[in-house]
Amino acid sequence: MTENTQQSPDSGPTNSNPELPTQYAPAEVEGPLYERWVERGYFEADASSDKEPYTIVIPPPNVTGSLHLGHAFEHTLIDALTRRKRMQGFEVLWQPGMDHAGIATQNVVERELAKEGKSRHDLGREAFVERVWQWKAESGGQISGQMRRLGDGVAWSRERFTMDEGLSKAVQTIFKKLYDDELIYRAERIINWCPRCLTAISDIEVEYQNDEGELVSIRYGEGDASIVVATTRAETMLGDTAVAVHPEDERYKHLVGTEIELPLTGRRIPVVADEHVDPEFGTGAVKVTPAHDPNDFEIGQRHNLPSLTVLDERAVITAHGPFQGLDRLEARSAIVAALRADGRIVAEKRPYEHSVGHCSRCKTTIEPRLSMQWWVKVGPLAETASKAVRDGDVAIHPKEMESRYFGWVDNLHDWCISRQLWWGHRIPVWYGPNGEMVCVGPDDEAPTGEGWHQETDVLDTWFSSGLWPFSTLGWPEKTESVEKFYPNSVLVTGYDILFFWVVRMMMFGTYAMDGTPPFHTIALHGMVRDQFGKKMSKSFGNAVNPLDWMDKYGSDAVRFTLARGANPGVDVPIGEDWVQGSRNFANKIWNATRFAMMNGATVEGDLPSVEQMSATDRWIMSRLNATVAEVDAFYDDYQFAKLSDTLFHFAWDEVFDWYVELSKTTFIAGGEQAKVSARVLGEVLDVTLKLLHPVVPFVTETLWTTLTGKESVVIADWPKAVFVPGADAPGGFRDEAAEQEIASLQQVITEVRRFRSDQGLQPGQRVPAQLDLNGTVLAAHEGAIRQLLRLQPAGDGFHATATLPVAGATVALDLSGTIDVEAERKRLTKALAAAEKDKAQSTAKLGNEAFLAKAAEAAVAKIRKRLETAEADIERLTAQLAGLPKA
Repeated sequence: MTENTQQSPDSGPTNSNPELPTQYAPAEVEGPLYERWVERGYFEADASSDKEPYTIVIPPPNVTGSLHLGHAFEHTLIDALTRRKRMQGFEVLWQPGMDHAGIATQNVVERELAKEGKSRHDLGREAFVERVWQWKAESGGQISGQMRRLGDGVAWSRERFTMDEGLSKAVQTIFKKLYDDELIYRAERIINWCPRCLTAISDIEVEYQNDEGELVSIRYGEGDASIVVATTRAETMLGDTAVAVHPEDERYKHLVGTEIELPLTGRRIPVVADEHVDPEFGTGAVKVTPAHDPNDFEIGQRHNLPSLTVLDERAVITAHGPFQGLDRLEARSAIVAALRADGRIVAEKRPYEHSVGHCSRCKTTIEPRLSMQWWVKVGPLAETASKAVRDGDVAIHPKEMESRYFGWVDNLHDWCISRQLWWGHRIPVWYGPNGEMVCVGPDDEAPTGEGWHQETDVLDTWFSSGLWPFSTLGWPEKTESVEKFYPNSVLVTGYDILFFWVVRMMMFGTYAMDGTPPFHTIALHGMVRDQFGKKMSKSFGNAVNPLDWMDKYGSDAVRFTLARGANPGVDVPIGEDWVQGSRNFANKIWNATRFAMMNGATVEGDLPSVEQMSATDRWIMSRLNATVAEVDAFYDDYQFAKLSDTLFHFAWDEVFDWYVELSKTTFIAGGEQAKVSARVLGEVLDVTLKLLHPVVPFVTETLWTTLTGKESVVIADWPKAVFVPGADAPGGFRDEAAEQEIASLQQVITEVRRFRSDQGLQPGQRVPAQLDLNGTVLAAHEGAIRQLLRLQPAGDGFHATATLPVAGATVALDLSGTIDVEAERKRLTKALAAAEKDKAQSTAKLGNEAFLAKAAEAAVAKIRKRLETAEADIERLTAQLAGLPKA
């Protein structure tokens, strides 16, 4: 093999390899590869298998949705976990499916009807629901195709939908069980009402934001028998049934138990004393509207006050009088104007910024409203969900997220589960003509006869998705899948739905499955943001369709970018230039593997013995084993960013740059040593491609199958410690001496390259040099040093113009005519001064007892490392200055 047949891993086309094209084309590779995986059944799960199970459910995306970066991020992490576990020999089930998304889906279909000039009421309930199913069949679920684009290794034959027959049976079963256990009840309570969606929504579906409004102070009553109250919702005064003050407030004690006149209405209302009132806030008196405020409702219950509903379901005034029929905002202005005209306004503050609840789906301002609804008594359920984490049956990762979990689950209010929709699981309760109420289970006969009718409300979407970890496995039947795959191994989801979904699953899982929580670990990740850390939103103009990036750079590039930013529980910034960098990495993997195979890299035959290997071979095998151990540890700790970064630097830096470059002289020389290195390189590529596969599956599948000739890396064995014949290493081959030797070699090459660059020398420009390597481990590497640094032998007339002492060796260069000695002396002197300043600052900090007492261990370690670096730089720069020719 001669030098001119070699090329760098990143160079352009050369001698054609019939099995690997000269360039990687993701668009041509990804689609066919994925379909081949699915056709061969690699992602299916066998409940009868004797393999250890590993189960993850997909957080079911809405049937109305499409793939966004948040989905792509989460799916990448789950896919990486499941691909690795499959390679480790587990029976892996990644359960796919979609959520029926009650409000969102009904809104979509109602908008479609509106284009035809119709409403759902024109169709009637049965025909409308049929129309939604039709929409679902034709337009819903496009996200499934997009998941395939991303490479999701889900068990497609097990795909479920929260409204399918099996899951509907599960919903009816658990509703009946909860009802019979008196954990579901019907009651009139204050709920969050959306006047746009025309349904109740739960507390966790309310988003609070600061809105600009007005604060008006209104005088109720006359003279000494008057009280001033302040409100931001003047329209609700029409429903006031009391004014409340604190029992110990001396200002109002003479009024407690009396009645005062409610302005504009002619009604008289009582003044009551209640501990809830804060005498220090405002005037110390509050208006009480039990039908339109949750706190007022509680006061009303304690004092037996009537509840007057003055706003209908569309937030229109219903109270008789001049304001009847006005929208709440119109009524607010009209009522304030009327009060002002009547001399009742004491003060007005505009604008007044305050926190206001909005519907998380349509962003309409929420209206608290007294309503008859169905509720889950969450106390006993929440207690078991909390205990499961406190007792260690379920681990939350990262651990610091536990406090958020407990902060929510330990303070849950009863859950309003009824929704005034047509699309969803209809509540399985029938009402009789004489006030009878019957809950019907899936195996029960619904009552028939004159006057019997079913509840019209449907269940909150989170009710059915809360059953997802076991309903998807066939529960309530005792299926083989339930026995095999419950509980789930891990739940991977965003911290933003910890309260929406995770807590619901924990409550229902422990309740329905005999106290067994639905998963062993809850691994929480953050949200994807733009490169500036801003939330992605269409309104901000920074939202990204991941399919656009996949089309442009390939799915592997998008996946690797997302995984490399995934620190547990932390938001993930992402920009297009980072995806470009990941595309470059995929290309690097392709080009370097192709180059290696052209130079004989192979997996055929046994590994050479340790005696046959060069120091470079032993170094890369040692580093390979260290990388396998690091990657495994990071996977087990859900440290996706760290494992991706480890793989990036090992593959790019150590394998494709250093090992391939250092082995060039061996390949050029040919012979037995070249065969040894080719086999070592093949082994390293085999293991490296397997390690990379879970995160970048497409490019690694193509390369690995070509390298090994085997069926698929998807079903290959996950790498374990590699053993080298002739080396006594129970934990896998490690050679610290070889690692130190090559580290010294790298130091020499890096330092001389830096010097050459500083002098403006071209990379290919050859320079005469003398190498003093005697007495160092570098003596065996003179050929590699000279080749990689473009150093010619020192001939007659050699004059050392620069001497670089590094790693115990000395490199003397003759740069006659190419170096400005004075400029180099100034550069080195400036760099030396900076290093000495760093050393002084670090030494001072480490000598400061107050700093050491307060600083975190990581901060102190960082300062120590900085001092160590500064001292090494001082030694290096001082030696370089001494090596310069005298003026």
